[in-house]
Amino acid sequence: MKSVLLIYRAPQFSPNAVEKDKAILDAVGDRLQQFGVTIRKIAEEQLDDSLAADAFLSMGRLPCTLDVLKRKATEGFLVVNSGKAVENMGRMRLDSLMRQWGIPVAPLMSDRDADGYWVKRGDASAQCKEDVVFAADRQAVEEALERFRRRGVTEVLVTEHVVGDLVKFYGVHGTDFFRCFYPTDDGITKFGDEEHNGQARHYAFSEDLLQREAERLSELTDVRVYGGDCIVREDGSFAIIDFNDWPSFSRCREEAAEAIAQIVIGELKNQNKR
Repeated sequence: MKSVLLIYRAPQFSPNAVEKDKAILDAVGDRLQQFGVTIRKIAEEQLDDSLAADAFLSMGRLPCTLDVLKRKATEGFLVVNSGKAVENMGRMRLDSLMRQWGIPVAPLMSDRDADGYWVKRGDASAQCKEDVVFAADRQAVEEALERFRRRGVTEVLVTEHVVGDLVKFYGVHGTDFFRCFYPTDDGITKFGDEEHNGQARHYAFSEDLLQREAERLSELTDVRVYGGDCIVREDGSFAIIDFNDWPSFSRCREEAAEAIAQIVIGELKNQNKR
């Protein structure tokens, strides 16, 4: 009988979403059990090299967690998402990768005037509201940068605000699961930053193209279970402004859990053939 270890994310990496993040991992575990898989659940603070399983499904982000996950992957175990993948989610590294490979992103702050700016923590994903700050003008950018410096955050990304509809997307790489939602339609929010783009106008855009770009980014980062945000402009073009490992999938949890469980079962079966 195959065994899978489910690893919960430390609370500091789930701002306003601890229970939602736990719920998606639990939902995946429930489905795996239906296939006869043995499930064990731990907090990432409990993870060490001695824990054995055929697969590791991890939402963890602590450096020590990623070190263990990288070793498990090297040993040939299935790890989703991998330690290396999560390291790619540092915002500065991710932004650089996206620009290098031509993934549509928000323009960097330049000498030209813009409709505001976003000042974001660059060394990691957002852990609190203060890690992602809207600045109406250049003076506000400088003030935001100073607040980051006082907090000891030295890597900071500054991009132009993109005018358009905010769209959240969720996917599981290598499956047909890909869903898009407008947060201003359902009112679900983490920090309330949607207000800067206003109520969605539902500009027409190619969801297929967004999925292709998201899947390409998934391949580049090795983040197989992903979510993100993009801004759709009036002309239908879009800029991906955020990309994350293991979102909570709160808008589509049951569908996502089924897709994730299916890829895990498929790969565990392939392990038997090798």
